[in-house]
Amino acid sequence: MELWYTEKQTANYGITAKIKESLHTETSEFQDIAMIDTLEWGRMLVLDGCVMTTDRDEFVYHEMISHVALSAHKNPQRVLVVGGGDGGVIREVIKHPSVTHAVLAEIDGRVIDVSKKYLPAIACALDDPRVSVRVIDGIAHVNESEGQYDVIIVDSTDPIGPAVGLFARDFYEAIHRALRPDGIVVAQTESPFFNGELISRVYGDLSSLFTHTHLYLASIPTYPSGLWSFTIGSKQYDPKMIADPARANSLETKYYTPDLHAAAFALPRFAKELIAK
Repeated sequence: MELWYTEKQTANYGITAKIKESLHTETSEFQDIAMIDTLEWGRMLVLDGCVMTTDRDEFVYHEMISHVALSAHKNPQRVLVVGGGDGGVIREVIKHPSVTHAVLAEIDGRVIDVSKKYLPAIACALDDPRVSVRVIDGIAHVNESEGQYDVIIVDSTDPIGPAVGLFARDFYEAIHRALRPDGIVVAQTESPFFNGELISRVYGDLSSLFTHTHLYLASIPTYPSGLWSFTIGSKQYDPKMIADPARANSLETKYYTPDLHAAAFALPRFAKELIAK
C-alpha cells in the first residue's frame, strides 16, 4: 500500500508527495502539527495541512527572506524574527557577523520542539548564544519593542488561524515603531499567482509607511505555484542595493548570491501589475 500526502493549495489545485513514514502528529494549542518523511523532499513540516518547510528546498525560502534585508542594512545588530519556529531564518540571520542579538518570537512552542527533534539541520542555531528564543505572541512583542530592532523578519504561516494578524496594517505600523531610524522589515507575502490581492494590500500598507518598498521573488518548489513573493520596506536604505558587498559575498549559501539579490527585484509584468495600483 502506498501513502501520499496532498496539500490542497486552492479549491481547484494541490500538490502531492509519496510518504516514506509519518514521524509525528499532534494538535497543539494553536494548530495541527505534522512531520512526515517524503521520498522526494525528505522531511516535511506541515502546519494545519500546509507545507511549511522541507529538507530539500528549505534553503531557498530561509536565505531569501533573510539575506536580502540583512545585506541591504549597513550594520544589522539586533534582529527580530516573528514566527519561524523551525529555526531556519535564525540560522541564516546569525551568519552575519554584525548581528549581536537575534530574537525568535514564536507563538507555538511545540513547533520549536518538533523542529529541534526532526529538523536538526534547520533548527541548528536556536541554541546559539546570540539567539533568544521566546515562546510569545509576536504581535504583542512588536508592540512592546519601540525602537529596538534594526531588521524585523516576518516569517509567518499562511494568513489563516494564528497568523491572520501578521498581515494587518496595524501590525505593520507597530513594526515601523519597533524599528530603529534606519530599520528594515521583510515579510513573506505568498504566491503572486494565487494571492494577488494580499500582495497588493500588503505592498500598499508598507509603501505608505516606509521610504522604500519593493516586491521580490524566489522559486520554491513545494510552496503554492512554486513562485513565492516577499515584500520589503526600509526607512532609509534602498533594499535593492547591497550595503557591504564583501559581507554578502562571504555568506555560505546555496541560493542567495549578490547577483541574485539584484535579480530578485526584476519582476515579470503580471507581478508588477499587482503593485502598480
